[in-house]
Amino acid sequence: MAQSVKLADDIMALVRREADLQSRSVAGQITHWMKIGRAIEQSGHFDHARITAALDGRLDTAALSEEEDAAWLEAFTEKMATPSAAETAFFAQRKALGPGVGLDEGGNLVYAAADKGA
Repeated sequence: MAQSVKLADDIMALVRREADLQSRSVAGQITHWMKIGRAIEQSGHFDHARITAALDGRLDTAALSEEEDAAWLEAFTEKMATPSAAETAFFAQRKALGPGVGLDEGGNLVYAAADKGA
């Protein structure tokens, strides 16, 4: 039974481009890549649990195989490019406070709005 899946626009652009190059349908290209990914994970040279442990800081990345290291780097890059909910909230709160212009003698942040009246 076929099912719809939502994929990010940048992923779909990659899929469409590769599908055109390989003379495959979009569904055929996604299926092809899924089969390759599954084969890599089951190859014995790739352990997703080890990659997850490295991403969580529980395993030194030097202990990863070449295949695992490549997957870790891809996941790490994606993770670093996407702010967490806590980071988004922090920077929204920080933006609401106004631009900081320095620190006072006590090490507290001085805001631009506080300087306007001085």
